[in-house]
Amino acid sequence: MPVALLALAIGAFGIGTTEFVMMGVLPQAAADFGVDIPTAGYLISAYALGVVVGAPLLTAVAVRLPRKTMLLAMMGLFTLGNALFALSPNQEFGVAFRFLAGLPHGAFFGAGAVVASSLVGPGQRAKAVSLMFLGLTLANVIGVPLGTLLGQQVGWRATFGVVAVIGLVAAAAIWKLVPHQGRPADASLRGELGAFKRPQVHLALAIVTFGLGGVFACLSYITPMLTDVAGYSPSNVTLLLSLAGVGMTIGNLLGGRLADRALMPGLYAALLSLACVLGIFTITAQGKVGAAITIFFVGVAGFMIGPMMQARIMEKAGGTPSLVSAAVQSAFNIANSIGAYLGGLVIAGGLGLVAPNWVGALLAVFGLSLAIVSGTLDRREAKAERRELAMAS
Repeated sequence: MPVALLALAIGAFGIGTTEFVMMGVLPQAAADFGVDIPTAGYLISAYALGVVVGAPLLTAVAVRLPRKTMLLAMMGLFTLGNALFALSPNQEFGVAFRFLAGLPHGAFFGAGAVVASSLVGPGQRAKAVSLMFLGLTLANVIGVPLGTLLGQQVGWRATFGVVAVIGLVAAAAIWKLVPHQGRPADASLRGELGAFKRPQVHLALAIVTFGLGGVFACLSYITPMLTDVAGYSPSNVTLLLSLAGVGMTIGNLLGGRLADRALMPGLYAALLSLACVLGIFTITAQGKVGAAITIFFVGVAGFMIGPMMQARIMEKAGGTPSLVSAAVQSAFNIANSIGAYLGGLVIAGGLGLVAPNWVGALLAVFGLSLAIVSGTLDRREAKAERRELAMAS
């Protein structure tokens, strides 16, 4: 695989770390800013909002830029946002700078996925994309636990200062290792927006939103499940989240390989497996060993979906993949919000701390039904093309 993928993975590692480490250092940031935990939670929401807004907006603005230039610009903005956040004088500035740091997230992954797939042959494109996203999953195994530990021992500002340094390293690696990317041929905002006229593109985004919403319905409430239901001490939760991160890493690599060999069957299998694992977790969450094993498989099944859907949506976008590729990241964060909201709703309704797993299983089943509809449309389109060729001959 091309060494340029390492540069993209470093950028993905920094982005994954800054997105999720905020949850680990939230108490320290709240105490520093003199606000309560719910108010400090806006620091998490502001980043997610930045992703949703920035992914389509920045991609649209920079649609005619060479993709290497786009990657460098996004990593520069990411570095600036995190450096400013580390220096925030109060909660209000903190929220603004977290929003700024989130803006380049989706645009970076959108451009990065296109660049990664362009560096290899047709049979290895999804694998190449999954190697870029490997940085994102490794952030959950290494970056988030170490960043949380650093925040607890030295202070949360040190954590985001280090993230800003990672951004600089990623920018330097992209400058050095990623080959020059010419200006996209015939690139235009109208052409990129035209991809959204295709029903399969909307189906792909919906599969991401609801299928991965199932993962986040579970993971948003994983800490109280592990402590209050499974009986783990809070000090063990970080290790268990790292175990989930290992599962995510394996799932990401498996998803990339399956996408190159049998995309739709692999997607059906991943969504069905996710629904089953989440359903099983409602039972295994009652014990320590069962909970640890199941959380690993939640990571595997859930993160097999990502590279498959990235490959799927780029395929369905045709020759204008940048904007829809970035839109996947918006869908990913909407999935996070939907999963967390619905999971909280069933807990507030008195259904118990494991109830979000049932919500997640139902969301995964709905995502599977959408994938089946998408696959059926594929077969109909292929049949129509064969009929037209037969008539022409």
